[in-house]
Parts: sequence; structure tokens; C-alpha cells
Amino acid sequence: MVNRDINFSLWLDFIERDFLKNEFSKLVEAGIVNGATSNPAIFASAITTSPAYKEQLATLEGKSAKEKYEALAIEDIRTAAQMLRPLYDAGNDGYISIEVDPFLCNNTQGTIEEGRRLFNIIGEPNVMVKVPATKAGYEAMTALIADGISVNATLVFSPKQAKKCFKAITRGIEQGENYGACRVEAVISVFVSRFDRALDEALEQSGIEVHKTGIYNAAKIYNMIEAHDIPNIRALFASTGVKGDGLPANYYVAGLMAPHSVNTAPLATIEACLQTKGGRSEVLPIDDVILNGYFTKLEDNGFDMNKIYKQLLKEGLQSFEESFKTMLETLN
Repeated sequence: MVNRDINFSLWLDFIERDFLKNEFSKLVEAGIVNGATSNPAIFASAITTSPAYKEQLATLEGKSAKEKYEALAIEDIRTAAQMLRPLYDAGNDGYISIEVDPFLCNNTQGTIEEGRRLFNIIGEPNVMVKVPATKAGYEAMTALIADGISVNATLVFSPKQAKKCFKAITRGIEQGENYGACRVEAVISVFVSRFDRALDEALEQSGIEVHKTGIYNAAKIYNMIEAHDIPNIRALFASTGVKGDGLPANYYVAGLMAPHSVNTAPLATIEACLQTKGGRSEVLPIDDVILNGYFTKLEDNGFDMNKIYKQLLKEGLQSFEESFKTMLETLN
């Protein structure tokens, strides 16, 4: 699934300890994926449902819930980073991401300190620190990039957010070059499927074609990023799993095949892609005239995109906070 001819990368959006020790290496060795991502919801599911963590948890008695979580997550991220290190050393991505505490989304200094601490404890250069695209997050992105820490700017819904991420990242790159920082890369993670799940029912009632908003919004942001032609900043298409709406399982992967991009997908989506022979040639870029025309049509029909962007960001932040809180309560 990784397509080096057009510099298209596929990263697995899943982390679980037993899986890392078994199936994950096969996906990497076969060239199906060349990276991985995690988030609070993924770790919450893994830690609270998998028996693979019981042995380590038994050694963490007396620790706080967050200390327990970090110990478990750090071991998994370090394991994944070491498995992906040969790809990283060969210049073929090889990144794994870990997100800062979602409750720090409005705390710039707290995000910077936690990002630095986690990166240094894990001790592998191919770790990306995931930072939400909030006002506090933009400043943190600059500081971490300047330190030589690669960044995954996450929970991006709007072109405005993406532009702010891009500016923050380029500032960090410039500062890092002045400080003599080492190799650093960044991805701007554009969430895709949530648009369609939120809007398709209303769009259908308005007589507007459904299942297009997420891809068109991502395509618009992709064009903006690519227009700057900076090799170490890429669009990453996230939230690309299909959830029970009748679409082909590989819909958001096949529909966003693009040069110089990353798609991060759940395991079931990747397995569906492997079973599908088509949908592996590039389909982006889409002309800005087409994209702008589509969003003008939405606005003309009463869809306030700025309001939608803000609502989806709010829901995304709340979802990660709730998952994180539930997990910590389980670990108490």
C-alpha cells in the first residue's frame, strides 16, 4: 500500500502490545505500512481491554493513574519506534506518534514540557509528538520543532487551522536551523470522515451529493500545503475509517491517494485496501476551482462551514478528553 513512486505513505492508526509483537512487524516488512499513529482513544481502548498490560500494571502499584498510563504508553511507543527505526534510517518515514495529555490543549507551556519529556524518555528520534491545533498548540508546535522534535499537528478541520499549523511549523524549522537542530519533519493531520457523518443527512435533504465534504475539505488543505513545496511538511489524512454508512471500507484511502502525503487508517481499513485491486493511483490534487465551487454551494444552501469547523474541533477535543479521563479512572 505504501507507494514510494509518488511518495504516498500509509500509517497504521492502532497500537496494542500483543499486536506490536506479532502482526505489526509483518505489515512493516511487507511494505504495507511505513509508520503508525496513536491517540488517547486508541490507548484507552488498548489498555482497558487487552490483557497484555496486566503484567506491567502489577509492577506499578502506588503510582498515580497518569504515571501508570505513561509507563504503559511509553513502552509501546518505544517498541514501535524501534521496529520502525530501519525505515526511518532509510528515509522511508518510520514514524510513530504519541499525543500529549488532551487536557493540556489550552496550556502552551504544559504542552511543550510534556512533549519534550515524553520524547526524551522514549529516546528514539522517529517519535512524533502529537499536538492539537489550538491557539496554545500552535506555539507549542514551534517550540518542539525548534528543539528538533518532529510534530504531528492533529485535530485539524479547517483550512484556517491548517494555515496556522503551517506557519507555526515553518517558524520552528527556521529557529531549529539557527540552533543546529537535527532532522525534523511534520505532518498536518486533517480529519476527514467526521464531516460526512455530521453533514450527509442534511446534505441529502438539500439535494446535494453526499460523501464528498470530507474529501473535498482535505483536498483543499492538501493544495494549500503543497503550494509551498516544503519537503518535510506533509498533509496527513486522518479519521479515514468508514463507520456503518454503506461506503466501501477503503473509501477515504482510495479517494485521497496523493503525492507527498500520508494516510493513517485503522487496521480494518488497511485490510480492506489490501483486498481491493483498484483505488491505488493518485486522485489528488483536485482543482481549487472545483473545490471552491463546492463549498460555495454549501454556503449558499445554509451550511455555515466556520460553525461546522468549530463544532467538529470542539467534539474532537472533548472525545479525546473523555477517553483519557475514562482510562485514568480505570487505572486508579
